Amino acid sequence: MNVKRWLTDYVPLILIWLGLVLLFGLLSENFLTSRTLVTLASQVPPLAIIACGMTLVLIIAGIDLSVGSTLALASAMLGVALVDWGLPLLVACLVAIVTGGMVGLFNGLVSVYLRIPSFIVTLGTLEIARGLSYLATDSQTKYLGTSLESLARPMPGIGIPLSFVIAVVVVLVGQFVLTRTAFGRYLIAIGTNENAVRLAGVPTALKKTLVFVIIGMLTGLAAIFFTARLGSSDPNAGVGLELSAIAAVVIGGTSLMGGRGSIINSFVGVLIIATLGAGLAQIGASEPSKRVVTGLVIVLAVTIDALRGDFIAKLKSRFRTAQVP
Repeated sequence: MNVKRWLTDYVPLILIWLGLVLLFGLLSENFLTSRTLVTLASQVPPLAIIACGMTLVLIIAGIDLSVGSTLALASAMLGVALVDWGLPLLVACLVAIVTGGMVGLFNGLVSVYLRIPSFIVTLGTLEIARGLSYLATDSQTKYLGTSLESLARPMPGIGIPLSFVIAVVVVLVGQFVLTRTAFGRYLIAIGTNENAVRLAGVPTALKKTLVFVIIGMLTGLAAIFFTARLGSSDPNAGVGLELSAIAAVVIGGTSLMGGRGSIINSFVGVLIIATLGAGLAQIGASEPSKRVVTGLVIVLAVTIDALRGDFIAKLKSRFRTAQVP
């Protein structure tokens, strides 16, 4: 990637994040400490991994409102697999990922093949998955002991959790798939003009369904790290997580209208959301105040996206007019 594209696509957002870090560092003497940074590094992975999948969903002009409940269900099944079924840790983790993938498959099949807006489908799945998580755990929190703690603990000599490293790897792989593979280019094309892509012989329905499966599996992976950080599987986990994921992705420049997005920028958007939450907590802001600020950030990001879309449309219209002899 050339320097000019880096400067225009990534640097501005990174500077905003660094500005927030500096601001809260000045407002609170405890913010720029190793303890705070390690805490941030352990909180970021679940949201970052889900944001990768949400970026792909928004790029194809869809949306997934069920990720918070899907995380709770995957976490619940992880706890059931470990505690009730006595399965090995690796197998239990696979159960969580498959659980997320099955929810994503349901969303994709119903939304794509029955032509029901993904907003409606995933809104229903939000309730279904949440209810299933309560049923799976008998509405009880399952404490898992120390079996998963190593994922959330700082690694010796590095000082950051393994979960953060894995999240960064997921982000880089996702960005590569989106920008360097035919699959990624098809997703962008589908979000831009699905009918044209379908007429070209591309199986758009299959690819859109696969995107929902991907975000489901990524949510299952995120559930593992979320559960590792808490040391328990809680059927109430992930409430409001879908809004945080959408906010981070839109802050990163992914369009709600589809056809445009960057997983790396979504990751920076996650860092901004996480830094904002941690910084407000450090300066003593109440939980309602933090929710107000997060809501304002979402509205601002969506407004900027809408204004940017109108501006680009006007430019294209003027350019076409200028081309007419």
